[in-house]
Amino acid sequence: MSTPAVEVGPGGGEGAVTAPRAGQQQQQQGGFAQSLTGIIRIAVFWYFASKFFAPKKPSDPAILMSNLFQKGEPLDMWVYLSEHERFDDFGNEGALVWHENSIPYAVWGQDSTRSLSFKYYPSEALKQNGSLYAHVFFARSGYTPDPNDPEFQPLATFGRTHPIVMYLPKSKADKRRSLLGNSEGSDTGEILKEVDDNQGDLKDDDPVEWVSYWKPNVTINLVDDFTRYAHNAVPPNIAPYLNVEPTTGNYYPTIFFNEFWLLRDKLVRINETVNELVLNLEVAPISMTKWQLFLQIDQSFQIHRSYGSMIEGEADELKRVFLEGNPYLLAVTMVVSLLHSVFDMLAFKNDIQFWNKNKSMEGLSAKSVIVSFISQLIVFLYLLDNDTSWMILASSGIGCCIEFWKIGKAMHIEIDRSGRIPTLRFRDRDSYAGNKTKEYDDLAMKYLSYVLFFLVACSSVYSLMYEQHKSWYSWILSSLTSCVYMFGFIMMCPQLFINYKLKSVAHLPWRQMTYKFLNTIIDDLFAFVIKMPTLHRLSVFRDDVIFLIILYQRWIYPVDRKRINEFGFGGEENQGAEATNENAIKEDDKKTN
Repeated sequence: MSTPAVEVGPGGGEGAVTAPRAGQQQQQQGGFAQSLTGIIRIAVFWYFASKFFAPKKPSDPAILMSNLFQKGEPLDMWVYLSEHERFDDFGNEGALVWHENSIPYAVWGQDSTRSLSFKYYPSEALKQNGSLYAHVFFARSGYTPDPNDPEFQPLATFGRTHPIVMYLPKSKADKRRSLLGNSEGSDTGEILKEVDDNQGDLKDDDPVEWVSYWKPNVTINLVDDFTRYAHNAVPPNIAPYLNVEPTTGNYYPTIFFNEFWLLRDKLVRINETVNELVLNLEVAPISMTKWQLFLQIDQSFQIHRSYGSMIEGEADELKRVFLEGNPYLLAVTMVVSLLHSVFDMLAFKNDIQFWNKNKSMEGLSAKSVIVSFISQLIVFLYLLDNDTSWMILASSGIGCCIEFWKIGKAMHIEIDRSGRIPTLRFRDRDSYAGNKTKEYDDLAMKYLSYVLFFLVACSSVYSLMYEQHKSWYSWILSSLTSCVYMFGFIMMCPQLFINYKLKSVAHLPWRQMTYKFLNTIIDDLFAFVIKMPTLHRLSVFRDDVIFLIILYQRWIYPVDRKRINEFGFGGEENQGAEATNENAIKEDDKKTN
């Protein structure tokens, strides 16, 4: 028998007992109330459970935890190698590979840095993608790290385990091949294929397989940290590495396995043919600032890789610059790169401003604008075909869109809907087609295209015969991209021809060209300080020749007073109008006198 519902009146008191309301509304209200009640009960349960079962912590917030060891305290070190992640076989003399006595803790000097190099002979299990770990233990001089020893003191020893073998996915097989098959490039292709088969590289259709690599260098750093941390207030970047002793609440010295400078190309592939491996061990102190810097940089690299803004291997290349570069040269390169970025941004801004305000195409090459867009599109497709990071792709894609926008400023873009499929139609502007600019532009582009097509054909045939490509599409893109980089300066020559015929350079965007010329000078500096092929070094100076010719034209061609400005007036017209006004004023003065 159902219980009648109690209805609450507007004043908050109980009203008369009524019959049950509509079932759907009452079920919704009852379900919501039950869910809310369940959430409250769970929250209360977890609150009291955390109070009773959580580990006891010091109640006095003024109590700070500190380092269990003193600065300069002598430490003994043991390094064991084992194929098991947990180690307790301290009596095994074969597992002990390094033992050092009286290492001063957190003292900077030659005595605190020790090193050892030896050969390790891998077992059959290790050759078959097995694991190997380095178990490092430190203890106060005179104490033992073995917990089974009667003289063992837990507060006097600490240690950490680190893998010597790391696992990486098998590299994909090189998909490039000689497209002709019977050319000299096919021999190279067969050699690469044989090497890939020996290494066991994967094809695209194969599942991902992980293989083992040997770390030839292991650096053991003891962090120089004697900070007194408040309980429950340890910085989040330090807390994961802090080894806290539960009974006293203090922490052991932090052991940091420094692999910041261990590049991927230094790793050694482990397989059945490897019989011996070299292992270089080093123990040294490290400052708190340097340790945190390494952690922060590694974390930044991981974030960039997860977002796709840094592809695999770019972090190693950046580290290689710091490892192999001259410090002074590196500082100059960083300053020059910063200036290059600033000038590039200013040139980009002024280029957009010029074309946004430009109302006339007189004296400007519309063909060069179109070819510039095609070149930018080729570079974008080439980057897209070669697995480039999305940041570089986004930058190139934005540049491609801006070049297409400039075509809309240089020409009329219309949509032709007369056919089944709407198409874009480009029509010359009146300011371009109604004067000599179009004639000179067509004439220059006609003869330069012959030279360009000849160079493109020669370069493409050479690439087809002596280089390898993934597909015919990849060959076309790489050939066109190479031509854009090598022969792109030819596209600036029509503008030189137009300037020569018009005897004027007043129509050019001089502010934007000035910043580009400064960037060219910086590129010349890079050509001397950075290793590059001789032909590429010579190609850097090609733009200098074009800019020098433009500067020479600016010197021999003064400002053209006959050129119509964006307001529809010329310099001579203004001067003529001023002279007419002066003559009229003089005649009025004579009549008055």
